[in-house]
Amino acid sequence: MAEAKRRVIIITDGDYVAQKAVEHVAREVGGRCITLSAGNPTSLSGKQMVALIKMAANDPVLVMCDDNGNYGRGRGEQAIEYVLKHPDIEVIGAIAVASNTRWVHGARVLYSIDQAGQIVEEAVDKEGHSDKRLQHRIYGDTVDIINRYHIPNVIGIGDIGKMEGRDRLLDGCPVTLKAVQWILQRSERHDRGETDGLQAKGTAHRFPS
Repeated sequence: MAEAKRRVIIITDGDYVAQKAVEHVAREVGGRCITLSAGNPTSLSGKQMVALIKMAANDPVLVMCDDNGNYGRGRGEQAIEYVLKHPDIEVIGAIAVASNTRWVHGARVLYSIDQAGQIVEEAVDKEGHSDKRLQHRIYGDTVDIINRYHIPNVIGIGDIGKMEGRDRLLDGCPVTLKAVQWILQRSERHDRGETDGLQAKGTAHRFPS
């Protein structure tokens, strides 16, 4: 019998505050966080990430990637590309994190979670405020990787662990927690064949013109 694929959620942030938030959220949902994937920029190679993912005790495995604002394909994106292509890994979703990073195309998202914990059909900025002027695009470090692959269950979010104090660790990082729970719920519904209202895996989002 073939070994089950490890279920992974990608998070496009990796600074110290985000690391602590993601570690906490992973425990809350019964999963594991690859702490060594954090950093500015991410220092792990894709091969190292996959090895650590396979060693994790439970799914989902939360993996961070961060290019520290570097132009082009940085170490974080290169490592995540390796993870996405690996036959033993199933990426069930991604959290696109907004920041003030320049020189990025941005990631297209159909949904975001604002700083109040509400799911909105818009993109959000670094502070978690929804804004129609963003035109469904999250501008942040390392988010461009999301555009190049058909990753299911992508959701936008403000700066993890921050958002003007609305996602702080002291309060349990409620915005980040909700983003992870949203991905898990949609993935589970897809596995049960409940496709009504869900984006099918391997298909592109449709956005308003």
